Amino acid sequence: MVKIIAAGVISVIISYLLGSCNSSIIVVRLLKHEDIREKGSKNAGLTNTLRCYGKFPALLTLIGDLGKGIVAVLISIFVFSLMVGSGNFDRQTVGYISGIAAIVGHIFPIYYGFRGGKGILVSSSILIVIDPLTFAIIIPFFAVVLLISKYVSVASISSAVFYPILTFLLHYFVENEPLGICIVHTVLVAVTSALLIYMHRANIQRLKNGTENKFFGKKKQEGSDKNG
Repeated sequence: MVKIIAAGVISVIISYLLGSCNSSIIVVRLLKHEDIREKGSKNAGLTNTLRCYGKFPALLTLIGDLGKGIVAVLISIFVFSLMVGSGNFDRQTVGYISGIAAIVGHIFPIYYGFRGGKGILVSSSILIVIDPLTFAIIIPFFAVVLLISKYVSVASISSAVFYPILTFLLHYFVENEPLGICIVHTVLVAVTSALLIYMHRANIQRLKNGTENKFFGKKKQEGSDKNG
């Protein structure tokens, strides 16, 4: 038990520190010598980077934010394998916990005054490692909602709501996980979703007011906040 707790603490710390490496902030500082948090929607994420600086910085941001989530999970699994033994822990549970820590780091980065992005890309990246089937479904779902609604925020919030439901259905009925483990995974996913939805509270208010910017179309106001 001591080794499991120690491995968990180490994994959470490493994942948080990796998550705190905000790709949008780093890319914009290196390429443009500016702070993305002072431009456009002032959100340190992919959509604001794309709007303010174009495709290349946005592509680097995409690669960086996806990559750090993947690396955080892989390192956490390695730490548990080294300290506990490869057959003595649940890989997905470790991945979800590591992912939450990386998302918290992305949203509240210790290196940048705890002002980061919203965690959508990072939350997606952990699925590539631990739950590719869910990833293969949730990404097209996001794309379809985006095409229909034309709002990144609507697609992000809808995906966050769908995420724990899909996790339970796939893990229990398709992958035949034991109910107890399935519930643990669903709860961890629900925590992730709740955090993502909370970070979109300003978007929700603007959607109610009719002032949210569409991803496709004319920009309504400079202060509209996007995703990352």
